[in-house]
Amino acid sequence: MSRLMSVAFTEAAVRNRSKTVTRRKGWLFAKPGDRVTLCRKVMGRRKGEPLERICDVEIVSVRREVLGEITLDDVAREGFPDMSQDEFVERFFIDAQGMDPHDVVTRIEWRYLDDEAGAA
Repeated sequence: MSRLMSVAFTEAAVRNRSKTVTRRKGWLFAKPGDRVTLCRKVMGRRKGEPLERICDVEIVSVRREVLGEITLDDVAREGFPDMSQDEFVERFFIDAQGMDPHDVVTRIEWRYLDDEAGAA
């Protein structure tokens, strides 16, 4: 059984397959070859609220890097092509999680498993 990962803020980018990268505070266990099921919301569901699985992916790259060193290309690959690096870091890490741009995070890159079957 694959691990579950919430992609609540980037669901549309996952569904259209433009999101191929994420950054997480933890996920130190992740390694290339691991399979992950991307879901609308994993934790914090209300009693009786179903787990909505979106798709399965395979991790192709994992590395630790300084949050504030994110590239504009990676901001787009995170699902936010119209956002600057500073806006992305501030909104999703500083404001939402109380992190600092100097903090080290886990960068996870994946490929969509249904792409190999020719699905969109």
